[in-house]
Amino acid sequence: MRMAELINGQQNNLLVLPTPWEELPTPLWYIIHTRSRHEVKVESGLTRKGLEVFLPKVPVRSRRRDRRQILETPLFPGYLFVRTNLNEWAHNNIIRSQGVVRILGTKGQCTPVPEDTVTSLRTLVNSGQPVFPWSKLTPGKRVRVVEGPLTGAIGVILRNKQGKRRLLVAVELLGRLVCAELAEETVEVDG
Repeated sequence: MRMAELINGQQNNLLVLPTPWEELPTPLWYIIHTRSRHEVKVESGLTRKGLEVFLPKVPVRSRRRDRRQILETPLFPGYLFVRTNLNEWAHNNIIRSQGVVRILGTKGQCTPVPEDTVTSLRTLVNSGQPVFPWSKLTPGKRVRVVEGPLTGAIGVILRNKQGKRRLLVAVELLGRLVCAELAEETVEVDG
């Protein structure tokens, strides 16, 4: 084998690297689905591997009985964003990371997220304004009370109090229907 063949990459088993003047494709953002409550672990693991990762976090009040605390929690629990040139090697490197379930996509193809979507999310999270996902708690939904004196009670949302993150919930107690105004964080969707 001659040196010219090596340089020109004419051998089938040789890896041909791009020359410095050839442009690599622009890295795109992808959504990573993680195991439950593993977002921070996956974020640090992928960052250690040299990938650009974005985990949007928002401050929320904790629901502990003994004290109230402000905690940073993921805006989208179970998901984070990674920016990469997604080839087979990068895909396997991400998928084999501890806590990663899959890269979102359709029909076996990973679907990239537009750059402006991630930029908008970064701007929104860094703005200092209150940010929260749109509530699934809509009128007619069956909910279970998870905090306060009605803990364990099951009721139906009658209406949302606009701009106050409070709900009017009808709960059946002792054979009678009772309405209670509750904070959104004190209930969860039942079933």
